[in-house]
Amino acid sequence: MSIAHVQPIETVQVDQGQLETLYRQLGPIGADKVVNHALEELAALLVRLPSDYDAARMRDLSDGARALAAVAQQVGMTKLARVARDVAQLATTSDSPALGAVMARLDRLGDRSLVAVWDISDQSV
Repeated sequence: MSIAHVQPIETVQVDQGQLETLYRQLGPIGADKVVNHALEELAALLVRLPSDYDAARMRDLSDGARALAAVAQQVGMTKLARVARDVAQLATTSDSPALGAVMARLDRLGDRSLVAVWDISDQSV
């Protein structure tokens, strides 16, 4: 008997139109400030949410996931925002297996999304 280890790979979806709108409305300096602040906030939330999950602080998890979704949407991280909304919803239910799976997905997607937006903003959309 052999055991296969499956490592899912998440593709990141960034709405470049959202970033372009930010850069058009705020100019390069203003948009860079907004994007950098959003990335810092997202990074902090991506660290905090697993701790809330591990400690079974479901209200904190739900609130933090909603905050993450709002910030992610602001900078065009559409898939990350959607997964965070799923975490927020599942944290209010008793579906532990589903919440665990979506938390793992959020973890996989989070870091890759930060890097993707950082790379795009470095190109000065």
